[in-house]
Amino acid sequence: MDVNAQPKVTNAFYAQAAASFAISLVSVAVGIYYLPVGGWVRAFLAIGLLYVVTSAFTLAKCVRDAQEVGTVVRRVDQARIDKLLNEHDPFKQPTGV
Repeated sequence: MDVNAQPKVTNAFYAQAAASFAISLVSVAVGIYYLPVGGWVRAFLAIGLLYVVTSAFTLAKCVRDAQEVGTVVRRVDQARIDKLLNEHDPFKQPTGV
């Protein structure tokens, strides 16, 4: 198993996630539209919904970026270890003996 292998997102998972997001967003928006309240309350709830959606995207991006940074650090560490192992010759006599 390759240590650097990244799990791949399948098309089915991506489609399910996109559909789930779209359905939930439309459902809440429709619910806000049909609430038996005044326009100001609907507008406040709609702005709140937009804030939650944009915050969720921002959080997802931050989590992804942090994960990518960790992956890069692990790859650099692995490259250093590989270089040390490739340069090491167990049969080489120590110098100065």
